Amino acid sequence: MTDPQAIQPSALDQLPDRDPEETAEWQASLDAVAREAGPHRAAYLMRRTLERAEADGVALPKLLETDYLNTIPTAAETPVPGDEEMERKITAWNRWNAAAMVTRGSKHGVGGHIATFASAAWLYETGFNHFFKGKEGDGSGDQLYIQGHASPGIYARAFLDGRLTEAHLDNFRQEAGGNGLPSYPHPRRLPWLWEFPTVSMGLGPLSAIYQARFNRYLTARGIKDVSSSHVWAFLGDGEMDEPESTAALALASREGLDNLTFVINCNLQRLDGPVRANFKIVQELEAQFRGAGWNVVKSLWGSAWDELFALDTTGALVRRLREVPDAQVQTYQTRDAAYIRADFFGKDPALAEMAKLLSDDKIIECFHLSRGGHEARKVYAAYKAAVEFKGAPTVILAQTVKGHTLGEGFASKNANHQMKKLTVDEFKTMRDLLELPIPDNAFADGVVPYGHPGADSPEVRYLQERRAALGGPAPARRTHALAPLPAPADKAFASFDKGSGSQNVATTMAFVRLVKDLVRDKETGKRWVPIVPDEARTFGMESLFPSLGIYSPKGQTYEPVDRDQLMYYKEAKNGQILNEGITEAGSMADFIAASTAYATHGEAMIPFYIFYSMFGWQRTADQMWQLGDQLGRGFLVGATAGRTTLTGEGLQHADGHSPVIAATNPAALSYDPAFAYEIATIVKDGLRRMYGEPAPGEDPNVFYYLTVYNEPLPQPAKPAGLGIDEGIVKGLYRFNTAESAGLSAPANAPRIQLLGSGTAIHWALKAQRLLAEEWGVAADVWSATSWTELRRDAMEADAALLRGEERVPYVRQALHGAEGPVLAVSDYMRQVPDQIAQWVEQDWSSLGADGFGLSDTRDAARRHFGVDAESVVVAALAQLAGRGEVKATAVKEARERYGL
Repeated sequence: MTDPQAIQPSALDQLPDRDPEETAEWQASLDAVAREAGPHRAAYLMRRTLERAEADGVALPKLLETDYLNTIPTAAETPVPGDEEMERKITAWNRWNAAAMVTRGSKHGVGGHIATFASAAWLYETGFNHFFKGKEGDGSGDQLYIQGHASPGIYARAFLDGRLTEAHLDNFRQEAGGNGLPSYPHPRRLPWLWEFPTVSMGLGPLSAIYQARFNRYLTARGIKDVSSSHVWAFLGDGEMDEPESTAALALASREGLDNLTFVINCNLQRLDGPVRANFKIVQELEAQFRGAGWNVVKSLWGSAWDELFALDTTGALVRRLREVPDAQVQTYQTRDAAYIRADFFGKDPALAEMAKLLSDDKIIECFHLSRGGHEARKVYAAYKAAVEFKGAPTVILAQTVKGHTLGEGFASKNANHQMKKLTVDEFKTMRDLLELPIPDNAFADGVVPYGHPGADSPEVRYLQERRAALGGPAPARRTHALAPLPAPADKAFASFDKGSGSQNVATTMAFVRLVKDLVRDKETGKRWVPIVPDEARTFGMESLFPSLGIYSPKGQTYEPVDRDQLMYYKEAKNGQILNEGITEAGSMADFIAASTAYATHGEAMIPFYIFYSMFGWQRTADQMWQLGDQLGRGFLVGATAGRTTLTGEGLQHADGHSPVIAATNPAALSYDPAFAYEIATIVKDGLRRMYGEPAPGEDPNVFYYLTVYNEPLPQPAKPAGLGIDEGIVKGLYRFNTAESAGLSAPANAPRIQLLGSGTAIHWALKAQRLLAEEWGVAADVWSATSWTELRRDAMEADAALLRGEERVPYVRQALHGAEGPVLAVSDYMRQVPDQIAQWVEQDWSSLGADGFGLSDTRDAARRHFGVDAESVVVAALAQLAGRGEVKATAVKEARERYGL
């Protein structure tokens, strides 16, 4: 049978051969090598030739995989410039205290992880001593994304440095008392130490890429020169399974982010077992990153392997290392020399001969201990290569042993992620291995002691001197004493107070118009960061393209097809808009970087990220939690919001639940404004709170979520009267009464209070008219700008009462004395307005758009969900009939009249 591979056409078949004879000679030479020296030799020569061609700049497709060897050979390594022995001692103390902290905490049942840091200790220590720039030097320092499960080791180093005490370590994962340490990196819980929350796996690598990109953006726009900052992301090989981990690799290489380094701790284990049991995760990651255009540095083997590679004159060792699956490599880690001789070396005659030259101790040293990620010299060489490489980001694939130095009970065991403690005997064995001066009598009553060489010891002095030379402690977060941003001129906000007159305007358009005015502000306009995932035209933002420009590190290297139009597509190196393409996750990562620039870089930026509301919280809610964890500030704008406003799109675009998800996030202030003037009022107050001067007790570390709609409707003028702005911000105010709306109703007519949010208030206003004109019922209409903020205020009032303080919830104050029952309606599921039901003193009822969306007109969709004006009328009559205030027959009559 013909080999199908033999007849596959090649791209080369389409190119004319200028010298067929020379081509035949090259092919004949390759055939001869394969015939005389074997296919392995032929493959070796081809790989070396391709590598040479790449080094010489010859345009050829890159090799996606290299041999299972260190990228930097031993002979090319640069000696570590510091004191390697001193760094070994420091690392030993850190290993010890990390394990002791988690073990002592296990007595309280709080858990913790030991094995991850044990494998990665040298990856961190080498960086802290030689590479990671602190925040007390020039610029902003480096940004460190620490692997979440390695946090005990970072705490241990901070303890050695004098930044933490034994009391802190003893309160690891015990924060309620106020002196504890969070389990993982968490800026909200330990804001002076942690910059980035990373334990929700996959978000760290994604955010690191966009942080590096945002650093370039700040520099390009002249906000602050942060070109000396380097972003380091420490990741696990198992973490790379998360789709977010690799979602933006192409962006990083496309934009040449050589200010970014990924360090992937390849201990070959995920939480339950091998990462790639039957395959090789290092090779898979290398191919993935090389294919995406990254510089790849592999640091796999320690110096003990040099002797073995020198003996490998046939390439048999390299071939065997490539073919052994990861799970078997872990098995070697736990088996004796005899097993390794038989299973690893015995598979090939050349290897069997090599093994005869190796002692059992040498085999154990290589297969149990010697990994590239466990040697300072190997790690230093990899880091140096990364920071010196220009034109692309670098990934370092560092092979380690999970549980290294913790003893045979931990190393490479599948269950070590769940193992939380060592016995006293295991600690003593570890002590001897690490050569630490901790006497047996220090283990009082079976309690493992912390170890510290002394505040004035050579180790501590060395550590602090290295950090001082690099710009101060790390990791560290700095909350800069920034002056409040000046408030934009009132004109930008007040222009919405008069309404739109006869013009119909969607609230999405009103928001965009507001932003257009705000970005022109001389004081703060440059600090706005518009972010949109390839839907700018949908939201009417194309007018911002020529005036603000779309950020691109290359500028605009082409003539845009719409160059002769007023609103042409303009890219610029100093562009202000981040138009991310179709990636909500990338856009959120942009937002997080911009919203925390006040801390990361000491520059207050005002991001607003506008997106289809259906594709925001539903798709990237985990990143919204990350945003809250990182104390981000800014405006999230869910556009084309609601379940019934987006005509024809169907259930996958019909958002009836984003306010529910937003309500679960304590840092999110969620608003559903109905009118343009409400949007202006909310944004103005948000700027004051987050960037100006917050009121006493107000937390500025919040972000706003505004839902806006694409339905063009009349925008009324702001009602006159005191307390309107307060009501808009707090979540509820009376928009009108039946009388102020000019509706006549009989004296002593039944009355009802209609509460609506967002676009639903227009149904309430129509229902108000129908109730008065057709049923003799007087209705007052209230705008509920934030059901969630009303609920939070009420919950705080309840908590105050339990403390003995007299406080009435704002919603009860606002509705106090309002006649009749309350009927609430929104374009979201009923539980959105029902959030406040228990604090409303009147009889309560609600309408909402529960269930799946559907494709149809707005009117048909609203009739389907029973939220249109006529449905509101029927629900209002039913509520009044239940109270005996209208005849029961009125409900049936209304249903028949309106065809419900």
